[in-house]
Amino acid sequence: MSDMEINRVIAQMRTLATEMNTPAARNVDAAKPAADDQFSNILRGAIEKVNDQSKISNEAVEGFLRGDESQSLAEVMVATQKASISFRAMTEVRNRLIEAYREVMNMPI
Repeated sequence: MSDMEINRVIAQMRTLATEMNTPAARNVDAAKPAADDQFSNILRGAIEKVNDQSKISNEAVEGFLRGDESQSLAEVMVATQKASISFRAMTEVRNRLIEAYREVMNMPI
């Protein structure tokens, strides 16, 4: 390497070192937990919605079986199908997350 190339590399290293000490570079690390929290909150919210659908379906079935006239058979069937579809979709998302996790774990380092 010539002296000019060495000086250019040293200048680039100094520039990078200066950029790493800026507040913007420090905020990148601070933003990571927020993204994790956001993903977990989204996942938790989706699971709670599926659980709510299941509860609504169970209440509709129980009401219909008790003879509650405000619950028609069609409403009970629709509520049951909504809960079933929600649960199947959640199960498929879980399966894909597990598959993605396994792929990442099997990647060579």
